[in-house]
Amino acid sequence: MHRDGSPLPGPTGRLVGRDLDLVLIQEFVDEAVLSGGALLLAGDAGVGKTVLLDAAAERAHGGGARVVRAAGVEFESTISFSGLHQVLQPLFAGIEGLSDPHRDALGVALGLDQGAPSDQLLVSNAALTLLVQAAAERPLLVVVDDLPWLDRASATVLGFVARRLGGSRVGFLGAYRSGEGSFFEHGGVPRHHVQPLDADAAAALIEARAPSLAPRVRERLLTEAQGNPLALLELPTALSGPQRSGTGMPELLPLSRRLQAVFASRVEALPASTRLLLLYAVLDGTGDLRALASAGSERTRMEDLAHAERAGLVSVGERTGRLAFRHPLTRSAVVELSTSDQRREVHRALAEYRTDRPDRRAWHLAHAAVEPDEDVAVLLERVARDTVRRGDAGGAIAALLRAAELSPRGYERSRRIAEAAYLGADLTGDLRDVPRLLEEARLADGGRAGPLVAAVAAAHHILLSGEGDLDTAHRLLVGAIQMQHQPYDATDPTMVNALYTLAWLCQSSQRAELWQPLHQALTLVKPGVPDQLAVALSTMADPARTAPPALGRLDEAITSLDREVDPVRVIRIALASLYVDRLPGCRTALRRVLRDGRDNSSLAVEIQGLVYLGRDHFAAGEWDELEAQAAQGRDLGEAHSYQLLSTEFLYQRALVAAARGDEAAARALTDEMTLWATPRGVGSYLSCASHARALAALGRGRFEDAYRHASAISRPGELASHVPPALFVVMDLVEAAVRTGRTEEATAHATAAREAGIDAISPRLALLVKASAAIAAVDHDATALFEEALAVPGTDRWPFELARVQLAYAERLRRAKATTEARTQLGNAIDTFERLGARPWATRAGNELRATGLSLGTAGVTGPASLTPQQREIAMLAAAGLTNKQIAERLFLSPRTVAAHLRQLFPKLGVASRAALRDALVQLPPE
Repeated sequence: MHRDGSPLPGPTGRLVGRDLDLVLIQEFVDEAVLSGGALLLAGDAGVGKTVLLDAAAERAHGGGARVVRAAGVEFESTISFSGLHQVLQPLFAGIEGLSDPHRDALGVALGLDQGAPSDQLLVSNAALTLLVQAAAERPLLVVVDDLPWLDRASATVLGFVARRLGGSRVGFLGAYRSGEGSFFEHGGVPRHHVQPLDADAAAALIEARAPSLAPRVRERLLTEAQGNPLALLELPTALSGPQRSGTGMPELLPLSRRLQAVFASRVEALPASTRLLLLYAVLDGTGDLRALASAGSERTRMEDLAHAERAGLVSVGERTGRLAFRHPLTRSAVVELSTSDQRREVHRALAEYRTDRPDRRAWHLAHAAVEPDEDVAVLLERVARDTVRRGDAGGAIAALLRAAELSPRGYERSRRIAEAAYLGADLTGDLRDVPRLLEEARLADGGRAGPLVAAVAAAHHILLSGEGDLDTAHRLLVGAIQMQHQPYDATDPTMVNALYTLAWLCQSSQRAELWQPLHQALTLVKPGVPDQLAVALSTMADPARTAPPALGRLDEAITSLDREVDPVRVIRIALASLYVDRLPGCRTALRRVLRDGRDNSSLAVEIQGLVYLGRDHFAAGEWDELEAQAAQGRDLGEAHSYQLLSTEFLYQRALVAAARGDEAAARALTDEMTLWATPRGVGSYLSCASHARALAALGRGRFEDAYRHASAISRPGELASHVPPALFVVMDLVEAAVRTGRTEEATAHATAAREAGIDAISPRLALLVKASAAIAAVDHDATALFEEALAVPGTDRWPFELARVQLAYAERLRRAKATTEARTQLGNAIDTFERLGARPWATRAGNELRATGLSLGTAGVTGPASLTPQQREIAMLAAAGLTNKQIAERLFLSPRTVAAHLRQLFPKLGVASRAALRDALVQLPPE
């Protein structure tokens, strides 16, 4: 078995079930060592990523290339540049050949030299230059496993390097577990998802490795392993002799729990001295056998390691002489089976051994401490100072916070946490127990106003940049607000900004408990909560329960937008409009914000304007426009580190990809969203990813998958509290439930939506609620309910949802033998789906139409009526004599997008040139 539990070569000398993966890996290596490149392998735990990394290394060695290998280590994830140190250590001899700035930057970052701090970009360029320089003599392949465990500074540098290897002779191959968050920037790096083994390969593997299993036991393990090589190899080893023959088989357990139990039991079976030695190895994290030999206690001997090697849990590299765990879960099991006293004892011993590495020694002492210790706090503060000089403020903040926890005096604790907050305002950090520590800071210096300003800046930066997590920003901001004089002044702009920022944090988290401190603070605002803030909170926090009473005031605010000159107020009104379908009324003002923001270099405002326009474009069926704007917004967001806003554009593109049937794109986009949002606690984008996945599954008729994804947003029978996207997946969940035979759940969810009264919020929600009731209803009630849904005025503003309701109605009509009526609904639905390019939905509707006895023509919708609003506007500007560039500047599109729209609209209008546009436009019906 390989390091990650993946299959060994089979009897024929090849890996079982991995032919296609191996071809891809070999082609990548051959290309990369010639002209550079990067590839990331993603997949579930135990699926076989590491064995493919091994195959790549062997291929590169066989071709004469040099291979450098490294892996993220859990304990080292807080030690700045430790991962980069692993990668570059074999190349240290080449540092002297770098230019002075690069040599100094890299030397300081890696702790090899003392000197002034260098920014991240200089360190990144220095690392890239060193790798390219090394490859000049001999091609180089860099292989990095367990990317999520890389420390943040190394992940940033290696992500930078991986995206810039074209034209070199350096290849970068990394691996990470699907769904596991990471600070490694995946954008722009090709990815290959390593899939579970297919049925034939799984059967061959388990037959080769456990031939004595009874047939029914083998079949059960194949079913439960679901093609995961690690499970196929490990589950048989956990069975007793009688169980392997089919007697006394255990009950079925979830796969993840079963595998965790397997690892724990294998570690637990080792002698106590071996388990203790492995604990030293885990907590040291370097794989250095000298550390184990020197730091180990009298209860351990190096010979004890043999038990773990024979059990297949660890291995010692022949070339490196370093200890490696064969799977990350083994490390977890070792730690979980230890006691807190044992862990502290090991940390103390490692601290004594690591006197040559002050940073490691300080952290070991910190982990070993159980009470405040100023000496250790001072050491950690020194580590923080060195870390800042090396360009990693995140690592410095972590050190300062632990130093604050270990401070025996309130003043020192306050000073250290205040310094961490200051660094966090510029970058980010994990600020624990912030309210108490900020209160101590207030008592130490008597200041009140300054911390609130810093906290707003810090929270806003954390939220937008995504460099930290939302809990951090929330605790920081709540603590600062609570420090202010009470009652709070409703006219104080700093306080209002703080409350808005806190509301945005809460909404992004989608956790009801985070809203409680905000609601408490609002009761202390005098003479009262500003009206605009009150409206926004009503519509963005829990709109299903709180929005309706505020809609009148919101509509008045939207009406006033034509006269509004404050771009921040426009953005805040758009935010309040997002979940109650009022964005159409904000369009003109948002476009003005885009223009003004571009003129004034107000990037945050400009990107947010693109966010809300993009949401409105999807709702209105203007998907080509959305994709053009989303690409623009994504480029701006990434260029200026607005990661939260950049992720929004991933969602918008994922929705279009899902609706149009591009499942590969939808999966890649939602995976990227999930990987980014999970470690940062951004629940809103986890819901968004589930929404796009549910939509993709519905279009393809995979209703079980659709039910699972929709239920992840809101459980059947309830509209999840403080989860606004739950409003817009009501019909998705009900349809998936009906299609999978869950009629009770479908009825309960449709009833919950109706009783919540969300149909009063907007025509779209009225359409969805009434259609959901119709989909869940028995046949004799459904017709009237569908007719009631389709009679809701104004729903043509949401063409995709309307067409879906028409399709659902037609399906019910056809089953009721109302063929003529079904054809009418299907014709309308097909026209819309074809115009939008929603191919899976057009196919579903076409299949229904054929079932009524009619054939579906292949011609798409044509004629003046088929123009989208964007195409109509482009046509009119072109007819007026504007060039593509002039049209693009006026509509905030690219000239290429304008040209594409003109190519599409010419045949719709029956013209072949701009000269004929004016006459053709005369035939257009009024808007």
